Amino acid sequence: MSEMAIRTVNLTKDFKNVRAVDGLSIEAPAGKVFGFLGPNGSGKTTTIHLLLGLLGPTSGSAEVLGFDTRRQADEIRERSGALLEFPGVYERLSAVDNLEFYGRVWKMSASERKERTKELLTHIGLWERRTETVGKWSRGMKQKLAVARAIYHRPSLVFLDEPTAGFDPVAAATLHDDIASLASREHVTVFLTTHNLAEAEKLCSKIAVINKGKLAAIGRPDELRSKAGGPRLEIIGGGFSDALITSLRAMPEVAEVSQMDGRLVIEVRGDGRTSHLVKLIANSGGEIEEVRKGKASLEEAFLSLVEEAKT
Repeated sequence: MSEMAIRTVNLTKDFKNVRAVDGLSIEAPAGKVFGFLGPNGSGKTTTIHLLLGLLGPTSGSAEVLGFDTRRQADEIRERSGALLEFPGVYERLSAVDNLEFYGRVWKMSASERKERTKELLTHIGLWERRTETVGKWSRGMKQKLAVARAIYHRPSLVFLDEPTAGFDPVAAATLHDDIASLASREHVTVFLTTHNLAEAEKLCSKIAVINKGKLAAIGRPDELRSKAGGPRLEIIGGGFSDALITSLRAMPEVAEVSQMDGRLVIEVRGDGRTSHLVKLIANSGGEIEEVRKGKASLEEAFLSLVEEAKT
């Protein structure tokens, strides 16, 4: 396989008067989790349909696992798994029967199906409940089974479209761990769309952000975070006077100062040294309860990139 599992060049898709995907050029490395982020209606699901060859592009090109999506869509789908809008599990069947069914679709032998079913259900903690009717399960359990179904035939690439949408934090965290573990253990490339920025930051080695079908940014999570600003200092406490804030804003190494809910947030330029700023705050009567140093979150970077794309 190429070092890149997915490569698109100026990929564009029009629907009547709407351009859903607009000149998209991305590269997703093989064997990694690639995040594809964007607000609702930004073109994420349309892009997946283009990559799977379910839709033809209006212009531009896409290559998936070394195959052209226009001419070799069957080859792509044979080597891919997908969890899209619907889980694709049969609620009147047991977990074993669900996976058995898909194994037969993929023409796996009986021995292969038996071994693969036990392997996957054991790994995601569902083996002991394998004979239960899936319709009685929680949403999180069904989604785990859907992920197992998507990788059952050992594909080289798996598309996961909002796999934890509507989940509570505990269920989402559990599925995060399963996705990361399965991706690593199966040596599979995962193309992940999500609105959960913490999920993306934890799982993805590379992320693309799109808005209104256009690429807003692409890079590692830390690279995207840096686009929202440099190092920052967060002071928890009180007594932050207007004179203090004015003094901080006048300093050349300070890019921005904001205050809310007992927090003083200072964005810093240059080498990010902040000890003298803490000292200034203390000497100016600021009440310091806690000091945190870090960078902008991926959520802040995402919101900044989406806002920039509107202008």
